[in-house]
Amino acid sequence: MNLKLQLTMAFIVSVLALIGFSFMAFAVSANDYLNFDSKVMALIQGWESPLLTGIMKFFTYIGSTGSIIVLSLFILFFLYKVLKHRLELVLFIVVMAGSPLLNVIVKLCFQRTRPDLHRLIEIGGYSFPSGHAMNAMSLYGILTFLLWRHIKARWGRIVLIVIGTLMILVIGISRIYLGVHYPSDIIAGYLAGGFWITISIWFFQRHQDRRKDKRNERK
Repeated sequence: MNLKLQLTMAFIVSVLALIGFSFMAFAVSANDYLNFDSKVMALIQGWESPLLTGIMKFFTYIGSTGSIIVLSLFILFFLYKVLKHRLELVLFIVVMAGSPLLNVIVKLCFQRTRPDLHRLIEIGGYSFPSGHAMNAMSLYGILTFLLWRHIKARWGRIVLIVIGTLMILVIGISRIYLGVHYPSDIIAGYLAGGFWITISIWFFQRHQDRRKDKRNERK
């Protein structure tokens, strides 16, 4: 895929994600408790069992800020030492530092209270959008983007996408299962994270395109 096409795709996806998030934000602002929230929560919390609760607590721990920071440091080391990335490190840092900051700002704008119907863990703060969902989308999304070019085999790329997608989905579902987020919080977190990743990639690829043009001019 050439750079021009990558720029176009990243821009289109970022716009679609922003539109989707705007729709969710409008729906939540108009009606704090959405009909599909209760239906999805009832479905997911209907799976409750001691074993599944333990699994969901594990995945929600993996998606916590502390765990994300530790994982990010390991990934930075891997990208720098093993894959010899330089400029890509800046992209990774921008995405992972900007995601929680953006999440805090948006939460303060909406100040949606967390559900209190059936909580299996206690946690403070506002609910919309989910920080776990947004950070998971940012981490595994940008990691997939950075590793894609280093995996040549088709099956390897499929495994990369499947693992990343599963981590994003399970971390989001764990928050609904544990009763600390509405499904609309999770969807909004995915959309906000998707917007942040793709717009960051768009700026990164645009910068790469300009560097390439400058090199060609010197030849």
